[in-house]
Amino acid sequence: MMMKIPQSSIPISGKSKCGISRVFRVLFCSTGTVTSPSSKDTLNRRLVQFGKPTPGFSVQGVLDQWVGEGRALEREELRVTIRQLRKFKRFKEALEVSEWMSDKRFLDLLPGDVAVRLDLISKVHGLEQAEKYFSNIPITLIGVHVYGALLNCFAHAKNVEKTEAVMQKMRELGFAETALTYNVMLKLYSDMGNHDKLDSLMQEMEEKCIAGDKFTYSTRLNAYAYASDLDGMEKLLMKMEADPVVTMSWNAYVVVANGYLKAGAVEKASSMIKKSEQLVRGKERRFAYEVILSLYASIGNKEEVYRIWQLYKTSGRIYNMSYINMISSLVKLDDLDGAEKILEEWEAVKEYFDSRVPNVLISAFCRKGLLGNAESIVNRLLESGVEPIAAIWQHLAAGYHENGEGEKALETMKKAIAASHPGWKAKIATVAACLEYLKGKGSIEAAEEFIELLKEKGCVPTELCDQFVKKMRSAKLESEARDPMGGDKQTLEGEQSGKELKGEIIS
Repeated sequence: MMMKIPQSSIPISGKSKCGISRVFRVLFCSTGTVTSPSSKDTLNRRLVQFGKPTPGFSVQGVLDQWVGEGRALEREELRVTIRQLRKFKRFKEALEVSEWMSDKRFLDLLPGDVAVRLDLISKVHGLEQAEKYFSNIPITLIGVHVYGALLNCFAHAKNVEKTEAVMQKMRELGFAETALTYNVMLKLYSDMGNHDKLDSLMQEMEEKCIAGDKFTYSTRLNAYAYASDLDGMEKLLMKMEADPVVTMSWNAYVVVANGYLKAGAVEKASSMIKKSEQLVRGKERRFAYEVILSLYASIGNKEEVYRIWQLYKTSGRIYNMSYINMISSLVKLDDLDGAEKILEEWEAVKEYFDSRVPNVLISAFCRKGLLGNAESIVNRLLESGVEPIAAIWQHLAAGYHENGEGEKALETMKKAIAASHPGWKAKIATVAACLEYLKGKGSIEAAEEFIELLKEKGCVPTELCDQFVKKMRSAKLESEARDPMGGDKQTLEGEQSGKELKGEIIS
């Protein structure tokens, strides 16, 4: 019998029932929307405020104000709002709506509501608080919905032991009767690399006549591909293709193609990419073409890369990430001329500047020693009023070092440090190369100033900076002891010590 709490005088719609499939959809992927009245001022709109909430925003305040205005309040509207807040990862606010439902409006809690709250508590307050909440749920509300939510909480936390314990309890209670429940376990084992347990779970599903769904097969297919178990992968693919209940998707063939690629079976991978392409439909076209384009680059098929790019351009607006993907693919194919043409195309049509687009090609040019080409792109950025990001300057610095231009490498690396943002980390090999150059010149003080600059900007861990300083000072004393008068010998010894320093740092 359900626990009863005095009903509010505010009109409440209590017609919602919640089955297991609905609960799992709420927990995993539901993004439903509520039918709103013609007026733009709806409770859902006030609460969700698509994007970040404004300063001073209060869930309780919005709900209390709505009720204070004498407006009707529907249970389903609150539920949909919770789902939308979860969609935007605003779990704390979603939990506040859930708590307000029972604490302020005296709504009867249904099993589905309890399940969602349990999941939210786990995300907001952690697993321990979720377990505490579960232990206090009235027995009349604990059913398949709540156990399913608890199973998902433990699985999300990668706690295999507790997840298995809940799954066993669900078996004993007769609650483990859907593919959704088994999918939680399959994903957990796949994520943890426990691939041996996947087959036994799927065997259990067959014995219980529980039909797998797209997620079930996708998880197992991914595991076969990851383990390069081509025999298992091919048998499962054949089973999926023969099953009238399973609708094959382009992504399934992409998974298989990746499996073949990992095993070095390029021709088979190419065949799967073709099959994948034939299943691309509708709104998925842009994303699917990006994935397929990258796969063709991986198998070294430049002609197909360009063909897919042309198809992609007919699918609608082209985003910066798409240009990054295309340029990266051409770089992988060593088609730098083609990549430069795509960059020029982007420069001509871009709506929003994104440093990552030119950064891909600049990095490639620097690795190839084509510093003039890299400098040309950087100069275009500067002429257009754009200050290159730290990564771009660092690529150039590394290129100058490899080309034997120590002074240019040092000055460019200083520009990288100056352009860095909080959290950016310099590459130790490039830093060591600059210190080696300064040490070879005998410029110990300049080296210490460079280290201090790194330390101030947080580009290198403080402990490593201190290590740099210690080794520099030690080498200085050693050099002075060997040749107190200075001269060519000191410079030569300094160059050797710098090489030793680089080796010690990187090791």
